[in-house]
Amino acid sequence: MTEKNCPLCGEENKCMAGIEGQNACWCYIEKFPKGIFDLVPQESKGKQCICKNCLDTYREEEGKTK
Repeated sequence: MTEKNCPLCGEENKCMAGIEGQNACWCYIEKFPKGIFDLVPQESKGKQCICKNCLDTYREEEGKTK
């Protein structure tokens, strides 16, 4: 990814993809709910990784609405 900030909150996303070897980032072991990607602005899709905090927050909020 080219940007080091989360497209949802603007904080550092701590993406390690392509830095320490292939598939070394934390996000490769996580399952992302499909709906979270709908929140990413079109201009950021494929350019910025969602951070772990936003992923966890989304999961918590999703669990509250079910």
